[in-house]
Amino acid sequence: MLKTIANIRIPDSKLAVGAAELLREHGDTLLWNHSHRVYLFGAIQGQNNGLKFDLELLYISALFHDLGLTKQYSSPDKRFEVDGANAARSYLQQNGVPDESIRLVWDAIALHTTIGVAQYKESEVALIYSGVGYDVMGENYDSISEEVREQVVIAYPRDNFKNKILPAFLEGFKHKPETTFGNIKADVCELLLPGFKKTNFCDCVLHSPWKD
Repeated sequence: MLKTIANIRIPDSKLAVGAAELLREHGDTLLWNHSHRVYLFGAIQGQNNGLKFDLELLYISALFHDLGLTKQYSSPDKRFEVDGANAARSYLQQNGVPDESIRLVWDAIALHTTIGVAQYKESEVALIYSGVGYDVMGENYDSISEEVREQVVIAYPRDNFKNKILPAFLEGFKHKPETTFGNIKADVCELLLPGFKKTNFCDCVLHSPWKD
């Protein structure tokens, strides 16, 4: 593993290496490369904007942020983001990490697809959100130079990521599509899951058991 990419250090503490080993064991190459790009793009944006943040916590958050999609960590009834956050919390608790740091990591993972909220929280939370947005949707694409982007992608290749990530998302929650109600992953189910119909919030209100 390279130590520094695009002037961003890859944490190599025991805690960070242990988290990376879990992703290696239970994830795949797609998630490995994506998670590292999320870390790097988040850290680069944080650095460019003069934010103070904990590199190790950011890295661990990135490594766990999609582990809820894997068979090892996927629950039958929770959002995959919460599964990943719970897995990270358990790992950090087992390693004696302070509660406040654990809360930051949990929030960073659980909120990484929550538009309009995550970007206003602590730096680690906001940077995981922006790192994901940058790698998945190209949000604020020109805020990082082509030269820096290339350094990241050479180290952690995209390899047709656009066309692979949506099926990978679906694979992680197709057994519980109801957990996508009210969040952007319902769009994945609508595109790729035959017979899926989004739950409509207005219907929930108008057809509630209340008589008024």
